[in-house]
Amino acid sequence: MNTIGYAAHSENADLKPFHFERRELRQNDVAIEILYCGVCHSDLHTVNGDWGPQPYPLIPGHEIVGRVIDVGPEVKKFGIGQHVAVGCMVDSCQDCDQCHDGEEQYCRHGMTATYGMPDRISGETTQGGYSKHIVVREEFVLNVPEQLDLAKAAPILCAGITTYSPLRTWNVGKGSRVGVIGLGGLGHMAVKLAVAMGAEVTVISRSTAKEDEAKKIGAQGILASTDEKAMQQSANFFDLIIDTAPVKHDVTPYLPLLDVDGTLVIVGQIGPLEEPMTLPLVFGRRRIAGSLIGGIEETQEVLDFCAEHDIYPDCEMIRMDEINEAYTHLAKGDISYRFVIDMASFSDT
Repeated sequence: MNTIGYAAHSENADLKPFHFERRELRQNDVAIEILYCGVCHSDLHTVNGDWGPQPYPLIPGHEIVGRVIDVGPEVKKFGIGQHVAVGCMVDSCQDCDQCHDGEEQYCRHGMTATYGMPDRISGETTQGGYSKHIVVREEFVLNVPEQLDLAKAAPILCAGITTYSPLRTWNVGKGSRVGVIGLGGLGHMAVKLAVAMGAEVTVISRSTAKEDEAKKIGAQGILASTDEKAMQQSANFFDLIIDTAPVKHDVTPYLPLLDVDGTLVIVGQIGPLEEPMTLPLVFGRRRIAGSLIGGIEETQEVLDFCAEHDIYPDCEMIRMDEINEAYTHLAKGDISYRFVIDMASFSDT
């Protein structure tokens, strides 16, 4: 299938229109016309080469909502015209214990990411959702509940599941005390989801500048990490802290905020951190953990949860040709919402 996307051709280069071929449908494939694609900070990191050399030309995008336009003969769950979604991965071995447990993101043989990785069968580089079409194995296609607004649903496929998964793993519910470091694309979803689960949620930020914004989406308020007295008064308070900061930082100041057996979960920074002090870990049986998205079953669960509770990311719709400007804002960190590309604005030239 001939289609078009916006691709990076080298590190730190602007994305440009790129014509390419999607594979012909295999027996269990679903062909999707992409309607909306969210813009994730990891897209920027990847195309800039921040996480190592990339197989350019590379089309990012792993927050995909679209419409089925064709299916392979063995496809059973999806039909033409159905609204569907694709998240951060498009394949895994399907045979290991992790895949059998619905944790395909931790596949023993490595999951296949939506873009920038070799296809398990052909070896061709997977290309993401900044494009008009995509072809995906049925097992990695998700149903979009009818009540979800398609234009706002795309970031649930990454920002939503990335924060939902640790909330579920650490059994957040009524009465849980949850801290969220940062109120950006991941952070604001963590707040909304934790509040819907019944938790008492506090945003942890360098200042209280966004306190009204935090309260508007259900947080109790903001704990300023620069306020030494407030930090001391909040010692031993949180059961769980979701750390969404996307850059290298020091987690030590946050560790005393955890109660005994509390956990700080890193979902933002992929790479080095400042060396943590072990004293608050040892003396409070506290822990630092990490979490990577969720499996397909859990991703469907968060889509259904958001539909049930009317939860959406805060979105700003952009045209495809505005992507490089959006990346400039991401790099500056001056936004607290998610950009979503409206593919109806995408010219075929």
